[in-house]
Amino acid sequence: MTLVTVNHLNQTINSRPFHGEEDFWRVRNLLIETYPLTPTGFNWEIRRWDGWRFHRETTDITPIWQERLRLWETEDGHLVGVAHPEGDGTVFLELHPDYRHLQDEMLAWAEKYLATPVIDTAQNRLETFAFEYDTPRQKVLAARGYEKMPYGGVTRRIRFGKHPLPEIVMPEAYTVRGTHDDEDDYRRIADILNAGFNRTMHTALEFKHFATRSPSFQHNLNLVAETPDGIFAALVGATYEPTNRYGIIEPVCTHPDHRRKGLARILILQALHRLQVLGATDVYVDTGDMVAANTLYDEVGFTEAYKGYIWQKFL
Repeated sequence: MTLVTVNHLNQTINSRPFHGEEDFWRVRNLLIETYPLTPTGFNWEIRRWDGWRFHRETTDITPIWQERLRLWETEDGHLVGVAHPEGDGTVFLELHPDYRHLQDEMLAWAEKYLATPVIDTAQNRLETFAFEYDTPRQKVLAARGYEKMPYGGVTRRIRFGKHPLPEIVMPEAYTVRGTHDDEDDYRRIADILNAGFNRTMHTALEFKHFATRSPSFQHNLNLVAETPDGIFAALVGATYEPTNRYGIIEPVCTHPDHRRKGLARILILQALHRLQVLGATDVYVDTGDMVAANTLYDEVGFTEAYKGYIWQKFL
């Protein structure tokens, strides 16, 4: 059911709930279509969108997606905007840049349907992210009563150009390889993700679903440093988007018992070499404000940084 229409320059924009499988692919195509039209990180990249759905033990599109995602379309059915969460109390706007005027309406919808209660209060809270370069988005957020938080994230970029990548010096006692489509590798991937990020939530089934169902996953870009006794000491994942010829580095993690040996750097460089061979011209990695991680990315050639912050509103 269409609840809202917006008239702008004699054009009617309709909004409606997310319906199912076909809409998942339409959103994905919007991310690909808008990449060359927008600044770095303006919309999600395909790995993040694929991972949001497939990096789970259950990958079905459930009825709750209809309640928590909304699409904005032109009269002829062209998708131009999507509002969706990533976790509770969050909203992300995927938007064709020609339709920035929809931001206010998209946020109004999210405030009504995606805000979450604040414990022990009568208020709800909603958070979103805006890059520092995105002055129009920040103005809309400020006008709607959002406050910029002191925390956020950084997207870093490397453009290959013509300069050669550093040579890779392989470490002794480790083997660098892509992962395999087998249960043992999926178990070890879950183990390194949990150990590297100090978590317990990752499972072999979760990663198996991502590896076998996500259209952006390639085992030869999912690199590990393996010990002689079969332990995954470090993991670096890479994604290649062939339409726009860019790569993504995500995740990057090292087991606590194998840190300070340069394993993450070696795997990142190996991933960059493989992405370059595939035809990538640019590669991105999302980071926070962690000094050690950003020093590593500087060392391997990520020379540009785009910083943004969380904006928060109480309702």
